[in-house]
Amino acid sequence: MMKNRDRWRLYKSMSVMFFLIVVAVTVVQRTGINRGVPFELESLARMDVSGGVEPGAALEKKAGFYQDIKGFWKVSKHQQQSKVQATVHEPRITEDSSPRAWDVTSSNCSANLNLSSQDWFRGLEGNFKQFMLYRHCRYFPMLLNHPEKCTGDIYLLMVIKSVATQHDRREVIRKTWGKERVVDGKKIKTLFLLGKPSNDAERANHQKLVEYEDYIYGDILEWDFLDSFFNLTLKETHFLKWFHTYCTRVHYVFKGDDDVFVSVENIFEFLESSSHEKNLFVGDVIFKAKPIRKKENKYYIPHALYNKTFYPPYAGGGGFLIDGTLARRLHWVADTLELYPIDDVFLGMCLEVLHVMPVKHNAFKTFGLVKNKSSKLNREPCFFKSMIVVHKLLPSDLLHMWKMVNTDLVCTQKAEILRIA
Repeated sequence: MMKNRDRWRLYKSMSVMFFLIVVAVTVVQRTGINRGVPFELESLARMDVSGGVEPGAALEKKAGFYQDIKGFWKVSKHQQQSKVQATVHEPRITEDSSPRAWDVTSSNCSANLNLSSQDWFRGLEGNFKQFMLYRHCRYFPMLLNHPEKCTGDIYLLMVIKSVATQHDRREVIRKTWGKERVVDGKKIKTLFLLGKPSNDAERANHQKLVEYEDYIYGDILEWDFLDSFFNLTLKETHFLKWFHTYCTRVHYVFKGDDDVFVSVENIFEFLESSSHEKNLFVGDVIFKAKPIRKKENKYYIPHALYNKTFYPPYAGGGGFLIDGTLARRLHWVADTLELYPIDDVFLGMCLEVLHVMPVKHNAFKTFGLVKNKSSKLNREPCFFKSMIVVHKLLPSDLLHMWKMVNTDLVCTQKAEILRIA
């Protein structure tokens, strides 16, 4: 049998070994943690500093994100709605303005049934009847709001029309031309404009995904109306009202679709190359466009809605650039006009009331670089490098072209490219 002294030595040796094992495990765990999330948070903080965000705020925001991200999907529908409503009613305030907020809290709006007895109304197609019955419903509550995007002095606000299901387009834009940053001390901010998902069967799921996407990126404005072709005009008027409410110190706005290539560098060059007067509105402007009367066309308009020969000058789809002062004035004018089913034309009508002539610029390409879609010029990176906006690119094509343009690309014919019609 072991003596008492031998037992004591054995117990002492085992205790020391156990202590050393505990210390070793603790050191390994702490080392793993320090090389994990804090390292990532530090990197993110540096990225945010380059974009003009305070390091402490970035760390606090990201740390909270890591703590809460798993709990997002456990939030009940009622709790999530409460969170959204709180954002609407108690927004963060811009630095130099009195308290402002989105003041529409109810979407109760009934159909104008008085129209149903009129002959011209009975002759309309079903989608136009629906539009006319609810055309007087001007504004709706906000589901997602980010007034902090307009805090401080913003040089360029990038605003992109999108729909719930096109998250892949938004993701590519965030990685390419829509990335928020500071260029020569000038802040660039990005927002996406959405209505409610239009698919009845999947609406709840799509809405939850949009809320989660906004939870991650914090760059979506969403209103309580259905996303549809005719409701694009609502998206226009709602943004103008939102901009007028929150954005008192935004110098310029780029507003476009989520399938375009945009050169922010060329926007800056355009704005700085010459002195621009107030009321700047520039894009791929269409003059003397006629309303389309063929019913099978997407842009068909019956005479009952518009009986003039020509539309006023307006910027074609894809994107346009406007100064902040004019954008705020457009809100008041938009309130005085009847809504029109085509949003681009509606904005042209607003400009006409203000006696503002939009400027056509060849660096805005609504129909691709050249109208012949099979032309190799539409895939030539040197042409894209000289443009401000090129329309109709799939996410994969946009990402590929962005990488091509932003490598060590040598192009020598910029002046000639800008003159291509």
